[in-house]
Amino acid sequence: MTDRFTLTSSPSPFKKQKLSPKAAAAKAVRDKRYAMSERGKAHKRDSQAKRNAYKKKNGADSLAGKDYDHEDQGFESTHRNRGNDGNGTKGEGKNNYRTA
Repeated sequence: MTDRFTLTSSPSPFKKQKLSPKAAAAKAVRDKRYAMSERGKAHKRDSQAKRNAYKKKNGADSLAGKDYDHEDQGFESTHRNRGNDGNGTKGEGKNNYRTA
């Protein structure tokens, strides 16, 4: 028996961006800092409340593969939302989208 543990079931979440280990670690720190900021927490609260209301109205299966888009104020596919409707997220900057 070996003392080493190797995780092979899940690829790195940064694989799509082809980041170096140093850049991936820096991105993880930035992402965590944003997620724990008041703005990030507000977006999370808002999204969770809207998801729960949508599920209650339309059934839990209606949200499969969807995220709430704060820019368009509605649910859309995860792929479309995270890609900023095909425009990428580079130009999005520090836009302030309305939350509840």
